[in-house]
Amino acid sequence: MRRTALVTGAARGLGALAAQRLAAAAWDVVAVDTDAGGLAATALRSPNMHVRTCDVTDPGAVADVVAMTGPVQRVVHTAMIAPVAPALEQPLDEVEHVLRTDVLGTVHVVRATLPGMLERGRGEMILCPDHPVPGASAGAAASAAVAAYADALWAEHSGRGVTFRCCVVPPGLPPRLLLDAIDRSLARPAGEVHVVQAPGAALRELFTSRLARRPPAGTSAPR
Repeated sequence: MRRTALVTGAARGLGALAAQRLAAAAWDVVAVDTDAGGLAATALRSPNMHVRTCDVTDPGAVADVVAMTGPVQRVVHTAMIAPVAPALEQPLDEVEHVLRTDVLGTVHVVRATLPGMLERGRGEMILCPDHPVPGASAGAAASAAVAAYADALWAEHSGRGVTFRCCVVPPGLPPRLLLDAIDRSLARPAGEVHVVQAPGAALRELFTSRLARRPPAGTSAPR
């Protein structure tokens, strides 16, 4: 059975790794971003990945990509921004850009893909807002809005075959650990919308994995 995933923000970071993992797992992947060069790097050596330059703040452009893609079984939406600036000094046009990208961009992606999932009675909608950090007040507001939007989607459409997940991206957490947490969450009850990756657990996992790669005492690590 053909499985298609739409990954936004796929030119770098979490989105790039999500697209590459899905392609390696034999999904047909449509990777979306505004950065054509970054998309090309993401898709390198992945023949089942198709790249589309698209700004998620443009609902028409998002709809066009989805129309070309066809039925989508999984959405991994990571196209979020969170510039750092003092709350009382951040230019209003920058605040508006953050909200348009993170909040309205999420709405555009959901509206373009969710109706088809509901009609088919299956699908996975994974939203990945940035974790609020000091000095990124607009990003914090946008992150809270996306999390609340995920709750609203589940409240309105639970029981119709679509799984909703919201995974706030903690600063400094390796993307692979976050994707591991998302994968584990998909095996849990559908009502557990929020993927919680405890920082302590994530750091322990990272530390353990590094210890496992460390050469035994008395040997030299390869250079």
